[in-house]
Formats: sequence, structure tokens, C-alpha cells
Amino acid sequence: MKKQKNEKTALHREPETATSNDELNPVCIEIPKTSYDLRILTSLRRIIRAVDLNSRKLSMQYNITGPQLACLLVINDFGPLTASSLAKQVYLTPSTLVGILDRLEQKSLISRERSRLDRRLVNIEITANGRRLAASAPSPLQEKLAAALQKLPEIEQISITLSLEKIVTLMEAEHLDAAPVLATGPLSQGETGT
Repeated sequence: MKKQKNEKTALHREPETATSNDELNPVCIEIPKTSYDLRILTSLRRIIRAVDLNSRKLSMQYNITGPQLACLLVINDFGPLTASSLAKQVYLTPSTLVGILDRLEQKSLISRERSRLDRRLVNIEITANGRRLAASAPSPLQEKLAAALQKLPEIEQISITLSLEKIVTLMEAEHLDAAPVLATGPLSQGETGT
């Protein structure tokens, strides 16, 4: 009996619709250590939940999404920028970026103005409201992850990267477009949420 107990790993079950009480007191279930599929799925679920909770916090406390914050911070640090140069810095397609910029402009966090030197170019600048938000908002989740990963030995960074890329392949999800901006919401470019 003791041997069986040692072969199991305690993991928490997270209900689909959790109340605040459920999140504070999750039900603990035992998953055998050799049930790698369940352990991987549980880990993926925790990652998704962490991203979702971070996105909700940003939305509720700062009225901004992760991708919007990432763009705002880059504009704050390197602006004024054109949309194409911003898209390259935040690893988003120009078509996805347009929606993000529209929402940032609606919130009076950025402004867009045509270049006086080349009327084809539109420069994106941060406003005073945008600077205040950039100064008060927390670091985006991907910055926290990047900082934590950099503290690991390179061999561990490589191992994590290859393992996650292998999971993508095993799930046959290579064809899904995914920018390296940690946020939840709709996956297609035409939907809102960015």
C-alpha cells in the first residue's frame, strides 16, 4: 500500500466553472506518476489558467489586454514607431496589430499621425495617459517568464523548448498561428480580444 502511494503524484483538479471558494480549496486527486498524458494535460491546463488569470487581472485592474500592454510598453520605450516596425518587435502580424492599435487609440493611450517627411508612413506615439498606464501596469507575463527562464542553465532552457515543441507536434497543432504574446481569448485575427 505504501509503495502504491509513492508511485502517485498529487495534482489538483480544477473544475471548468470554479467559484472563488473552489479556487482557494481545489480538490486534490491522485494521478499515478506513470500517467504522463494526464500529468502533461494537467500542466498545460495550469499554464492556460495562469495566462487566463493574468489576462483577467490586467483587464479588470487596468482595462487592457496582454497584447495591448506589450505594444504600449514597446511604444513607450522605443516610440514613435510605424506599425510595421512595432509588429516586428512584438511578433504580431500587421493585420492583428491594427485591431490592437485601434483599441489603444480608442482608450486615448496612443495617437497615430502621418509622417511629415513621408505621408505614406503613420507614426504611433504614446499619450500622457499611455505613459501613466505603462508606468503603473505590471510587467507582461511573458517578461516574467523570460526572466525566470534566463536564470536556468541553457541545457534546461533547450530541454523545455524542445519538449514543448514536441508536444505541439504530437497534438498536430503546428499549423495553428500563435504569436509569442501570452494572452487568452479568440484565436483568429478577425475576432476581438487582442
